[in-house]
Amino acid sequence: MNRFYIETELDTNQSIELTESVFHHWVRVLRAKEQEQAIFFNGKGGEYLVTLTEINKKNAFVSVDHFDPTDRTPPFQVLLGQVMSKGDRMDYAIQKATELGVSTIQLLTSERCEMRLKYERDQKKIEHWQSVAIAACEQCGMNRVPKILAPISLDEWLVSELPSSRFVLAPNKDQENVLLNSLSEIALLIGPEGGLSEAEIQQSNENGFLNWCIGERVLRTETAPVVALSILNYHFLSKAD
Repeated sequence: MNRFYIETELDTNQSIELTESVFHHWVRVLRAKEQEQAIFFNGKGGEYLVTLTEINKKNAFVSVDHFDPTDRTPPFQVLLGQVMSKGDRMDYAIQKATELGVSTIQLLTSERCEMRLKYERDQKKIEHWQSVAIAACEQCGMNRVPKILAPISLDEWLVSELPSSRFVLAPNKDQENVLLNSLSEIALLIGPEGGLSEAEIQQSNENGFLNWCIGERVLRTETAPVVALSILNYHFLSKAD
C-alpha cells in the first residue's frame, strides 16, 4: 500500500483535502482512483489509513478511517553532523541515514568540504534534501521525518549544545573506549570525501568527541553513516530483545 507524508493535521472520522504534492504524486502520477486506500503520516507519530473519496481536476479528498499508533522510531536518537559532499553522495547519505533512523542531520562545512552553498541556493538545496528524507520515510515505514538543518561550520557545531555522548569517525586513529551501553542520545560526526583534517579531529576531541574507527577500511563519506547507524541499530535493538 502506498504511503505518503502530508503536512496537515490528521484525525479519524474526518475528510481532508490532499496537499498539492500528495495530489500530484498519488492522483496524477500513480493514477489513483476513488475508493483506493493509502497510509498517511504527518511526522507526529503513528499513521492513518485513508480512503480516496472524491477526485476533481485540481484537487481530491480522502476520509481518514483508522489510526495506527505504531512508532518505528529506534530506541536511540542520533544527531548526525555530516560534512556536505557534491552530487548524489549527499542524497545517498541522507536517504540511508533516514532509513536507519537518524533523528536530525546537521549539514556542515569543513576544511576539505566540497560544497559552499551560496545564500540564494541554500533553501532550494535544503528543501531538496528534506524531500529526500521524506521519500525515504515513505518507502521504509518511518513515521517521523528527520529534520535537515541549514549548514553551519564545523567550528560552530562543535561548540554548540550537543548530546553528551559524542563520536567522530576517525579512520587510522587509535580508537578510544567507545562504550554504547544504555546511551540514548548520540552526536555522530562524519567528515567529507577527503576526511577531516588532523586539526579538526583534534578539535573535535577537545570538545568531547571520542574517536570511533570502524574496521580497518577507510569508508566513503556516504557509506560511513550507513555503517555507523547499522552498528547502533544492531546494538540497541538486540539489547531491547
